[in-house]
Amino acid sequence: MCGRFALDNRVNEEITAFVAKTGRRPDEWSPDWESSYNIAPTQDIPILMDSPKTGELRFERARWSLVPPWSKELRLKFATHNAKAEGILEKNTWRKPVQSHRAIVPARGFYEWTGERGHKRPWFIHHPGGELLGFAGLYSWWLDRAVAEDDPSRWKLTATILTSDAVKTLEGIHDRNPVILPQHMWLHWMDPTVVGDQELVDEAVRAGVAEASALTFDEVAPFKVADNGPKLTQPL
Repeated sequence: MCGRFALDNRVNEEITAFVAKTGRRPDEWSPDWESSYNIAPTQDIPILMDSPKTGELRFERARWSLVPPWSKELRLKFATHNAKAEGILEKNTWRKPVQSHRAIVPARGFYEWTGERGHKRPWFIHHPGGELLGFAGLYSWWLDRAVAEDDPSRWKLTATILTSDAVKTLEGIHDRNPVILPQHMWLHWMDPTVVGDQELVDEAVRAGVAEASALTFDEVAPFKVADNGPKLTQPL
């Protein structure tokens, strides 16, 4: 699984450069992500998405924990910050997002813990060269009916990160890892005209094996929920 990750503000330039190469950057483009090294579920995360309405690539903030449109509540009784790639269409929560609401969730790295309760050891998992990672994600718009109809904030963008069985090099840390896509697959994954099915998800998982296998991991100092800053990613 992936329950904590880090992303610094270099992503603004990196995503801008990626989108510029596609020639599909919208006129209004001003990514403003501020560095955060302890991103947790229900917090805002940036996602890159292919807008089915405008045909433009958008870099938006989403609540990390997908809420399906049929839910009456923003907070669900079950966790939705991760979605298992295996048999994903069997879950009603993921079915529609897989079909046409797919996104890239950028990250610099993510954390996992080993050891017994009370003696957990955190590890920061990242590319050895510090390159940007692109997690395969899904998104959904949720309507807050308690908010006035003329208030744009009544529509909330929410998202999740796909996970798969851990690659062999990470099995000692955790039994699952995020599905990490190579950049040449980002557009295909996000394309809303590509009908998403289990075959597409399996293709993403296969492509993610090499990406995840290239990662390294460092033990880092234990930290609290409220802690932040680049020191969290520094190896002991």
